[in-house]
Amino acid sequence: MNTTNSTVAVLGGGAAGFFGAIACAEANPDLTVYLLEKTSKLLSKVRISGGGRCNVTHAADTPAQLVLHYPRGAKQLKEPFRQFDAQATVRWFEKRGVRLKTEPDGRMFPVTDSSETIAQCLLDAARQAGVRILTQTSPDQIEPLPDGGFRLQLVGAHAGEMTVGKLLIATGGAPKSEQYAWLRALGHSIQEPVPSLFTFNVPESPLRELPGVSVPHVRVRVAGEKLEYEGPVLVTHWGVSGPAVLKLSAWGARRLHELGYQSTALINWVPEYNEDTLRHHLREFREQHGKKVVTSNPLFGLPQRLWRTLAEQAGVTDEVRWNELPAKPQNKLIEALLNTALPVRGKTTYKDEFVTCGGVMLGEINMKTMESRRVPGLYFAGEVLDIDGITGGFNFQAAWTTGYLAGRAMGEM
Repeated sequence: MNTTNSTVAVLGGGAAGFFGAIACAEANPDLTVYLLEKTSKLLSKVRISGGGRCNVTHAADTPAQLVLHYPRGAKQLKEPFRQFDAQATVRWFEKRGVRLKTEPDGRMFPVTDSSETIAQCLLDAARQAGVRILTQTSPDQIEPLPDGGFRLQLVGAHAGEMTVGKLLIATGGAPKSEQYAWLRALGHSIQEPVPSLFTFNVPESPLRELPGVSVPHVRVRVAGEKLEYEGPVLVTHWGVSGPAVLKLSAWGARRLHELGYQSTALINWVPEYNEDTLRHHLREFREQHGKKVVTSNPLFGLPQRLWRTLAEQAGVTDEVRWNELPAKPQNKLIEALLNTALPVRGKTTYKDEFVTCGGVMLGEINMKTMESRRVPGLYFAGEVLDIDGITGGFNFQAAWTTGYLAGRAMGEM
């Protein structure tokens, strides 16, 4: 196995690892670049992202727009995004024959709507650049050498010793603190990991009979906390999901962890209204459409099943018309529209797209090159860092950017 100083190794066969390995090999063809993946699967997160379509990035004209979507790492990502932003990602893939399209919400996907297009592009680019990919192989021991470089004791399919001049760690986030012990042993501090991007479990949900109902624009907030987010919500058989919930979980990841995922989520189904304007609107509707049956004529574009459920829970019986509606059930309906209370009793990982907040502390990293300030020649990229974005392509963009910068810097031997 190659053990010269003109060898570099990348740990992790995901988005950041591949981008780093490709960038390094393309920047310096004289280097021997190894990519080591401990499992038999490469780019597994890329393949499942976006329901198998791969949400590659998010349409953003400037780095300043991009950083608004990172609960952790926003300030530190400004400089990296100036060097490699979302538009650079689009150009990178287009140069290799993969065109991306932008959906109305800003998410960007390959025009094929297939994550395999992205995975194959990365595999082809790596092989074309001469990256040597070793699966089922990982270091059991990493030893920084006195004169620079690292000795890796490899286990698995390609067991043996490898000496490298530079090393990129792109092993992704981990849910448990002890899984970062090997990075602490290398001299790095770890921000404790907690889950991000998850849905709310509501076993006693007043909406439990409505799985599959979605509303495109609601406000979700956590009672007693400064946590709220607006966007689409999906009612599920276990609770609530959808972009508004996922993004709220990202911004509130640490606080929700402190609360033990026990809280009350309050849903405002009509966020453009407050109590006064909503009451005024219903008064006008009642005057103009008093003979309409309340439960069978949904307002505000809300789904029929949801409207009926809210009305019935407010005590509005079938066949009651607006001009017959007593004050008490109307007040309860107003409260339900503005503040449906959901007792949250846990969380569920969103599909298979597990994201953690936490990881290697960014103060210990040179964000221009992604090199460790503690250990010369050691680089980091992707979710192993204390960086995480909300759903919408932002975590991949951070992976592409940090991987690219690390790879380019490693190529400068």
